[in-house]
Amino acid sequence: MIYQGQAIRVEALSDGNAELTFDLQGESVNKLSSAVVGELGEAVAALAQAPGIKGLVISSAKEVFIVGADITEFHGVFNQTEEYLVEMNMKVHALFNQIEDLPYPTVTAINGLALGGGCEVLLTTDFRVMAETAKIGLPETKLGIIPGWGGCVRLPRLIGADNAIEWIAGGTENKAAAALKVGAVDAVVALDKLRETALDILAEAQAGRLDWQARREEKKAPLKLNPVESMMVFETAKGFVAGKAGPHYPAPVEAIKAIQKGATAGRDKAQEVEAKTFAKMAKTEVCFNLVGLFLSDQLIKKKASAYEKQVKPVAKAAVLGAGIMGGGVAYQSASKGTPILMKDINEPALQLGMKEANKLLAKQVERKKLTVAQMGEALGRIRPTLSYGDFADVDLTVEAVVENPKIKASVLADLEDQVAETSIITSNTSTISITSLAKNLKRPENFCGMHFFNPVHRMPLVEVIRGEQSSEQAIASTVAYAKQMGKTPIVVNDCPGFLVNRVLFPYFGGFIGLVEHGADFQRVDKVMEKFGWPMGPAYLLDVVGLDTAVHANAVMAEGFPERMKREGKTVLDIMYEAGRLGQKNDTGFYRYEEDRKGKPKKLADESTDALIKPLVTETRELTDEQIIARMMVPLCLETVRCLEDGIVDTASEADMALIYGIGFPPFRGGALRYIDAMGVAAFVELADSLAELGPLYQATDKLRDMAAKGERFYA
Repeated sequence: MIYQGQAIRVEALSDGNAELTFDLQGESVNKLSSAVVGELGEAVAALAQAPGIKGLVISSAKEVFIVGADITEFHGVFNQTEEYLVEMNMKVHALFNQIEDLPYPTVTAINGLALGGGCEVLLTTDFRVMAETAKIGLPETKLGIIPGWGGCVRLPRLIGADNAIEWIAGGTENKAAAALKVGAVDAVVALDKLRETALDILAEAQAGRLDWQARREEKKAPLKLNPVESMMVFETAKGFVAGKAGPHYPAPVEAIKAIQKGATAGRDKAQEVEAKTFAKMAKTEVCFNLVGLFLSDQLIKKKASAYEKQVKPVAKAAVLGAGIMGGGVAYQSASKGTPILMKDINEPALQLGMKEANKLLAKQVERKKLTVAQMGEALGRIRPTLSYGDFADVDLTVEAVVENPKIKASVLADLEDQVAETSIITSNTSTISITSLAKNLKRPENFCGMHFFNPVHRMPLVEVIRGEQSSEQAIASTVAYAKQMGKTPIVVNDCPGFLVNRVLFPYFGGFIGLVEHGADFQRVDKVMEKFGWPMGPAYLLDVVGLDTAVHANAVMAEGFPERMKREGKTVLDIMYEAGRLGQKNDTGFYRYEEDRKGKPKKLADESTDALIKPLVTETRELTDEQIIARMMVPLCLETVRCLEDGIVDTASEADMALIYGIGFPPFRGGALRYIDAMGVAAFVELADSLAELGPLYQATDKLRDMAAKGERFYA
């Protein structure tokens, strides 16, 4: 044994080669924490002292190669100065350069996922061999930073600047075939042939049949681009990527700039450029928030996994109601491998549900995500039915009929008589109390809410709603099924609107107030879209449907009258009474026409202003900042109340629900991170400055106490 640590061991092999193996003790995956990087330095130093070594294989004893750096350390490390971060990265560069400069050929055997720092490790070696099932990539831009351990330097020299820009700016995970095609790896083999092939490559290099030194020099030299080629590659890429990433996500473009600036330099100078750009990005608010979201996402997955371990997987599911929503649920279940019955009371509805599932699967075939055969298999997992005949062995049913408490209660009572006593029943409702729906059930402990967001196939969030009598078994089974469907489940407690809609309607309340004070709804939309929302409030109401919004608004007003009830008609009522339902009938705040792809295209409608005009009580001149404050303060305060009321367990879950459920701007981190970024005291002061607008703008006593103590929602 040449070296033995807690995460790395180096062994001498019988043929004169050595093998450096990543095997982090006590963990299911390898990751590059500061401690592991320290061990890597010790291992490389031991290798340099070992006599008679003629080649090196780098491998992993886990199912993955290395998933990347230890992101749990990022907030603490990135809190240091830019100078500290540059120095830290240059030390890692020096270490990785030692691997690259070893006096014998080197090869990496990539057995599984190799991302971020893990990908940068394998770029240091002369050769790379990859298992057919492995993936590699540099996803750092998704966290608001750039590759900082040589990715922006080595990858362009290995696969060309254009390919490297695509990988780095897109943050993609790349399959073995794609990696081989661009030259990121030298061979792709079956997993059981991986180590043997790596040793064969070393033997070929040692025999002089593979020029490992030339390979190495190419990675250390400037990029082979003349000035015209350089301008074409980088300037075109910067324009395209800036347009795609948008103004709120600077890292992809900064990565291109770092590659461009280092392109004319040798390895060491290019690494200095990379280190400085990395440090600059690591200090941004965007990076802080995106790293926070990653950590929150990990927390949610961990909680979901804990529920999942309590129950058996759902082997057979069912959905009641076969419209667009029911068809979407059936598609999602079947496409992820869980057979599902789809029941309705009439044949045309079943045909509509099957048509929706067929359309979504056909799109997957068009995008080459599925083969025609796989589409057929998925469709075969959906069984349309007009009767309860096959419900006896259903593990979990999603009721997705019309949003009417009496109809839902009746359907649920009928369903309960048709399923096994252990079967779980869930209701896909956006507003109706789960506790009240459970009142007529014989087994209320087997019942909970399962709120999907529309469109089901796109929206990642599922709210799992715990009623007063819902058992842990029911919650666990529902969480497990949501995970089986590829969704992100977040468990919340029952209240009007649950979490997401309860928070969303105060946001719409802010919009209603703005309209009454003479704000142009199109301007409000533009301001909020510039702030980072995927669509402004008027456009969002059109997408949700004005009929749905009016119904939900009435539920919220009844549930929270002191804050959400308004006297007289609102702009929602006026639009609904005028027969404007939004995209459902092509007329709402805007009018809609189908584009060439059959999607609704938003167009201005001059008649909308005349409808709204009678609602305007006074005209106020408002700045963009005032519009943002009037929209965001009610949303943030209601999120605070949901946390204080125990509707949601943690700040992380509250923020992720808003990001996954209604498109809260991810780079802002969620409502509670938004308050933290402003400072709790400053936020309370902002709310107080808007107090004349009513109770929606009233900070809670607990929030005031936090402000006085200088506390935050996140450590």
